[in-house]
Amino acid sequence: MRALLIALLAFVAGIGLTVLWQPASPGAKPAPTAATPAATSTASAAVAPAPVDAMADDRWPAGGPSPEQLIYAQPQLVRNALAQLTPRVDGRPNLYLVAFAGDAGEDVFRNEVEYATRLFPARFGAATHTLVLENNPASLGTRPLASWSNLEATLDGLARIMHPDEDILMLYLTSHGSEDHYLLVDMDPLPLDQIGANDLADILREHAFRWKVVVVNACYSGGFVSPLQGDGTLVITAARSDRSSFGCGSDSDITYFGKAWLVDALNRTDNFIDAFQRASRTIAGWEHQDKLTPSEPQIDVGRGIAAQLARWRGGSEPAATVPFAPATGPTAPANMAQ
Repeated sequence: MRALLIALLAFVAGIGLTVLWQPASPGAKPAPTAATPAATSTASAAVAPAPVDAMADDRWPAGGPSPEQLIYAQPQLVRNALAQLTPRVDGRPNLYLVAFAGDAGEDVFRNEVEYATRLFPARFGAATHTLVLENNPASLGTRPLASWSNLEATLDGLARIMHPDEDILMLYLTSHGSEDHYLLVDMDPLPLDQIGANDLADILREHAFRWKVVVVNACYSGGFVSPLQGDGTLVITAARSDRSSFGCGSDSDITYFGKAWLVDALNRTDNFIDAFQRASRTIAGWEHQDKLTPSEPQIDVGRGIAAQLARWRGGSEPAATVPFAPATGPTAPANMAQ
């Protein structure tokens, strides 16, 4: 599948065709209040090749690296991010969060992964480690891109760090989603591969992580459940396979699901499954209030993962809540080893 996409990208770039992501916004609403994100949704996904004049893209930062320089820097950025992970805590399972913000066109996705990388270690302690892959003009020099290649390289690196029979890999992926169950992976003008549900399952199968939590925050993300489910795996999605989720768009700071699960629920409980139930009720209330078609978030709890997550929590009480604030300005490397 990936080889076909690469070949298609080469052909498209050769003839100068530009295919644009076409968002749909059923039920869009005015700017959000502090309590409820604004509602938008996204329908279909497509690869977006680079325009002829790459630097004319107004999302590319003035004075930033050129696209070629950025691509060249990716292996080192991934190595840096892995080297900056906090030390593993012996004697208990550790959780390693990889937060993936796929679409550079809206800051809402960056806001979520930057918040997650603050929330998890601050609230859940030293046995929690975070790494961010992010497509956003503000972080081109400090965060590895959220790309297929960087995700694989990150998992390769984590496989050398984590204890395979104890530690838990967590992926939090946030972006637009398509009806055929692809995540938008976009940092114009770079021609990045898109990631589908089966692609993500294949990537994970290539790595021997026994315990996994995969959270997909996107429209139609329920289509990821079946390919990803299995023993030792918790899968959570923001919507049913045939439903939009809400809260992305330029007038939002965070998506419905990001606010309900990350900010509201995980600041009240350290149990991911309990947090899902809380978030689902909250989202249903917002959607009813805004007269939106319910997104119906999905969950699948594989055999053994709930008990392993309980071992990670280790009976300790979570720390104080972590307030949400949108990411602002350039991103500095986070979670530095001491």
